[in-house]
Amino acid sequence: MRLRPRSAIAVALVSLAGLVAFGWPLFVAPGAGLTQSGPASWLFVLMLPLLLLVALAEISEGGVDAKAIALLGVLGAIGAALRPLGTGVAGFEPMFFVLVLGGRVLGRGFGYLLGSVTMFASALLTAGVGPWLPFQLLGAAWVGFFAGCLPRLGGRAEIALLAAYGAVAAFFYGSLQDLALWPFATGVSTSIAYEPGAPVTTNLGRFVAFDLTTSLGFNVPRAVTTAVLVAVTGRPVLLALRRAARRAAFEAPVDFRRP
Repeated sequence: MRLRPRSAIAVALVSLAGLVAFGWPLFVAPGAGLTQSGPASWLFVLMLPLLLLVALAEISEGGVDAKAIALLGVLGAIGAALRPLGTGVAGFEPMFFVLVLGGRVLGRGFGYLLGSVTMFASALLTAGVGPWLPFQLLGAAWVGFFAGCLPRLGGRAEIALLAAYGAVAAFFYGSLQDLALWPFATGVSTSIAYEPGAPVTTNLGRFVAFDLTTSLGFNVPRAVTTAVLVAVTGRPVLLALRRAARRAAFEAPVDFRRP
């Protein structure tokens, strides 16, 4: 399913808001008095209507019809059901391979919606609603979106590409979540703590050290789990999704005639 102009604008607006939300610690002035509850709560208020805007733009332009909504619900439910399986296990999050394969087959716009819907549903399922949820919604949406941007390949080359992308995307998803947490997770006396008003390069170096020190044991298993699941299940799942997409005929013109 193609990403149409209005949908592309909506995705760009949401992504721009997300980049600001993730990157503000690197550029905020000292003494700004920002807290995690402040930016995150405002982002949550902003994100929900913007995500709804993406869905409405897709529906109004014909990119998402009743069949696509049904498939979105099915895949989102599968991803939401898979996520609790990794609760309490470091880095084991099997839901990401659903986002990668779904975004690959059904396109960028669908992948974006799939990531956000899956994460939101899983948060409701696991009572994981909190100031971290907007950042998780954005990160998962980007995983699905960029899966739909990958070049066309076939056979084993496609599976290898998707497995490599899944590993990289899952790793950077974790790093993005660390970036959202970092300014509030360390004390001011540590060498990996956030320093308000410091140059971008200084704070970036501190963040990389923080990420490697605290989260490498989570990001690497998540990346490996996603890559292995894509490599093992990629071929049958891709075939099933493509068969469903062909039978659904999402972009086929509808012509009403008298019997």
